[in-house]
Amino acid sequence: AMEDVSAKFVSQKISRTRWRPLPAAALQSPDLFATGSWDNEDNRVSIWSAGDLGNAGLNGEYHGEPHLLCDIQHNGDVMDMQFLDQERIVVASSTGTVTIFRHHQNNQTLSANHRWEKAHYHVDQDTSCGGAACTGVVCNNPEIVTVGEDGRINLFRADQKDAVRTIDNADSSTLHAVTFLRTTEILTVNSIGQLKIWDLRQQRNEPSQIFSLAGDRVPLHCVDRHPNQQHIVATGGQDGMLSIWDIRQGTMPVSLLNAHEAEMWEVHFHPSDPDHLFTCSEDGSLWHWDTSTSVSEKPSFLHQGGRSTAYLSHSTINQSVVSAWLSNDPTKDRMEITNLIPNQTLSVNSLDVLGPCLVYGTDAEAIYVNRQLFA
Repeated sequence: AMEDVSAKFVSQKISRTRWRPLPAAALQSPDLFATGSWDNEDNRVSIWSAGDLGNAGLNGEYHGEPHLLCDIQHNGDVMDMQFLDQERIVVASSTGTVTIFRHHQNNQTLSANHRWEKAHYHVDQDTSCGGAACTGVVCNNPEIVTVGEDGRINLFRADQKDAVRTIDNADSSTLHAVTFLRTTEILTVNSIGQLKIWDLRQQRNEPSQIFSLAGDRVPLHCVDRHPNQQHIVATGGQDGMLSIWDIRQGTMPVSLLNAHEAEMWEVHFHPSDPDHLFTCSEDGSLWHWDTSTSVSEKPSFLHQGGRSTAYLSHSTINQSVVSAWLSNDPTKDRMEITNLIPNQTLSVNSLDVLGPCLVYGTDAEAIYVNRQLFA
C-alpha cells in the first residue's frame, strides 16, 4: 500500500540511491542511504536518514520522511555509486573521475577521501576535455572496479593511488554496468547487447566468456547476479526486457521477460531473499517480481495501475537445475509482478533493496522510501 511509502522532494534529479550496508550481525532495519544527482547545475552526493521509526503510529505504520544529514558538491553527473564500507562511498562521474567520499558520523559531514581523476578518458588523460563518463562502479572492499564509455575496465584499491590494473580496450563499445561474479571475476554489459565475464587473475585483456542477446543487439544498461546461485544473472536493457542468463550453459539468455515500456535502468535481486527481484525504468514504473509462491494459472498480461498483479510464464531451454528463475515446468513457473508506483510519469532512475526496505529516486526530483516491502 502506498501509505507505507514516504516521499521527499529534493529539487534535484536523482540518478542513484543506495542503502548503507548494515554491519554483519545487525538486526536493525537499514537506516541511512546515499543519493547522487544528475542533470542539475550543481550536482550533489547526499547522505539521508531514512526517517524516525520512533514515531510510528499505533499500528506500527511508519511516519516521518527521510531527512538530509549532509551533502557535498559533485563535479559532473553521478553515474553510479556504491558503499565501500560503513563510512565510505565510491562515486562515478560523467567527467570520468572516480571519487571516494567519507561520511563523518561524529559531525555529519562528507569529504572527498580519494580521487582518481579521469579514470576514464577518450583521447588521453592529460587533455582538458578528454574525460569519458564512468558509467559503473562495483566494490568488494578494498577493491573497486569501474567501467566507462571509453570501453575501459579499471581495478583500483581503496588505499592505492594508482590503478592496480587497467584493461584499456576491454570493449570497443560503451560498457554500461559491472558487477562481481566472484571475488576474482567480474561481469560487464555493453551497448551492443553483450554480457562478458572477465577473470582478473588472467593477465590477458580478453573476456573469458561472451554471452549475447540474439538478433537486435539491444544495449544492456544493468546487471545483477543472484546472491546464492552465482550462475544466475539478470540484465535489463534499452527495450525494457528482463533477461535471465545461466552462465554455465549456452551463450544466450534462458528467459526473456517482457517488462517495461522503455529503458530499464536498474535490476536488483533482493540480497537476502532472491526469489524477489526489482526493476525500474524510464517509463516511470518500478516492478517487484515475486517467484516465491507458485501461483495458479492466470492470464499472462500486466494491468498497469493499482497494486495489481500479473502472471507471466517464461519458457526456458534445457534446464538441469530447478531454481525459481530457471524452471522449465510452466505450471509452477508463474511469477507475480507488482508495479510499486502506479502513476509515476517521469523516469525511475535507481532503486536499492535491503531487508524490508526499498529506496528509489526519480527525475521528478524526489526520493521515496518504502519500509514495509513484504507487508
